[in-house]
Amino acid sequence: MNKRLTGACAAVICMSFGAEAVALEWNVSVWGKRRAFTEHIEKLAEMVSEKTDGEFTMNISYGGLSKNTENLDGISIGAFEMAQICAGYHEDKNPTLTAAELPFLGVNTLPEEVAVSTALYQHPAVQKDLARWNAMLLMPSPMPQYNIVGTGEPRSSVDQFEGMRVRATGGLGEAFKAVGAVPTSVTASEAYNAMESGVVDTVAFAQHAHLSFRTIDQATWWTANLNPGTVNCPVVVNTDAYEALSPEFKEALHSSIEPAIDHYIENYNKLLDRWEEVLAEKNVQKVPISEDDLAKFRGATAGIQDEWLAKMDGQGIPGQELLDTIQTALDEARASN
Repeated sequence: MNKRLTGACAAVICMSFGAEAVALEWNVSVWGKRRAFTEHIEKLAEMVSEKTDGEFTMNISYGGLSKNTENLDGISIGAFEMAQICAGYHEDKNPTLTAAELPFLGVNTLPEEVAVSTALYQHPAVQKDLARWNAMLLMPSPMPQYNIVGTGEPRSSVDQFEGMRVRATGGLGEAFKAVGAVPTSVTASEAYNAMESGVVDTVAFAQHAHLSFRTIDQATWWTANLNPGTVNCPVVVNTDAYEALSPEFKEALHSSIEPAIDHYIENYNKLLDRWEEVLAEKNVQKVPISEDDLAKFRGATAGIQDEWLAKMDGQGIPGQELLDTIQTALDEARASN
């Protein structure tokens, strides 16, 4: 029997201490289409179903349950049990998560992204922040550093970013603004049309998104090494739905997270291996940014972190603790390799 888990109803359905768990289905809200960005969710659903003999299943909906910018709201009211969100879509609703979206944090690899995000999600201030939306952080969606695609004359220096209209959200948008660009936070699903219509000149994405949302199809050039940062897009669950799970179902869920992330990284690395072929096939020019220009970009964005810390202090959020948590996790991840 398929039941939507909300409030007291969920508790009645799933409480099965000492007894066989009752079958249930969770609805999962994501967007776009199945791609590297959602492979950990697909793998999680597959493994949970296998471990529970099909008694606990997940209906993954690509855009059928909510807009991507409204997934956190949907989780809050119990419209669905699980969702993928991105901090930059609603910074005011999850300010603590924006720590991971600040520019030039120095995170270089997907495993480092996992380590940093996991540590951040465990900080009490972050958990308290998401609890306001009845949301519990389940796992990260690690992404590589963003780079931009564009049309027309390649922009190979920071000076050429002046006046550039770029699709970039959160801290990345602030970074581009610091060097004179004009960021806009259209959603990933809207990026292709924004580029086609001239609303933006360029789009900042990770590689999988340039492919999935087809911005690479319009591009004539791509920055090969700008690497200003990335976005943070965790998978969250409705707290009531989670608490109503039987011990068996909770175990199936938690024991599937690490292998799901491993699958995600393995799959994403294959995509990165193909990226060079994609650029060649589509005749997209790789535009390297000089070390001098990269240093200029970093220098121009240096004040963003200070502004962010002041903003967090004003909201009673321990911003420096969050940044320290990120740095410690990054140092430990590198020391373990």
